[in-house]
Amino acid sequence: MMDWTDRHCRYFLRLITPRALLYTEMVTTGAMMFGNVPRHLDFDPAEHPVALQLGGSDPSALAHCARLGEAWGYDEINLNVGCPSERVQTGSFGACLMAEPALVADCVAAMRDAVDLPVTVKHRTGIDAVEEYAFVRDFVGGVVAAGAGAFIVHARNAILKGLSPKENREVPPLKYEFVHRLKRDFPDTTIVINGGISTPADIARELPKVDGVMLGRVAYHHPYILASADALCFGAGGRPRSRAEIVAALLPYVETQLARGVHLRAITRHILGLYHGCPGARTWRRMLSDAALLQGGSAELLVSALREVEPETIAAAA
Repeated sequence: MMDWTDRHCRYFLRLITPRALLYTEMVTTGAMMFGNVPRHLDFDPAEHPVALQLGGSDPSALAHCARLGEAWGYDEINLNVGCPSERVQTGSFGACLMAEPALVADCVAAMRDAVDLPVTVKHRTGIDAVEEYAFVRDFVGGVVAAGAGAFIVHARNAILKGLSPKENREVPPLKYEFVHRLKRDFPDTTIVINGGISTPADIARELPKVDGVMLGRVAYHHPYILASADALCFGAGGRPRSRAEIVAALLPYVETQLARGVHLRAITRHILGLYHGCPGARTWRRMLSDAALLQGGSAELLVSALREVEPETIAAAA
């Protein structure tokens, strides 16, 4: 989710789901150690609970970055061992690390020693042509011993050569049963399933078998699914905000960010899917991605777009 789940996206998603754990986009240890740390780590307190996802393979560097994350106020440190892109592999981290479980265990142990926060791992069911369940079972077993508090398992293998990141999310077959078996084999460990889960029915099917469900791109493109997901995962928590109420709640944030020099498009690009599947969705997307309309940089654009898709709501509010 690099370049997607930035702070503006997470603030918006939090308005839909009050209880889900949100994750940052993956931040590499190099970017944090040699780049602009506040730009990578700053977030709004309203985003809690929020986890910092790190990419790296050097235990000492990861420990340093975990300490930064703790100091910045994150609720969890997550190590990405699931990203299959060749660019990430060049840096010797991501899914290729599944071939080095002892190194992953060392990384987790270093972070656990450095911070008091939970340290978790996101990974795949295997890599390349490895099809045996024993591979992922042994990987998890070794990293559990190092102190990992939870495993978020994308239920597909990662093909390290020959497939793009997009194809790696679609071509390798789903292995939900591998994730279910992990939960049975490690009953005291938190196991969260990810991959191909795109409807409330999918979530309801998986919850009895694992401890949680992670939604990725579906939550970005169809964010209002998080309202249903919140209720399914955590139980009744009051009436969820309507889409129009979410827009209204977002307006003060937009105005604050614009006053700080943030371009309006940096926020609106994340909310294009709010009306997915609803009448007026195309108008909503068109208005909030129109370069000429965005040039003005005013929160009033959201009100205008809302007026187009929900005129009755606007009239009632007036």
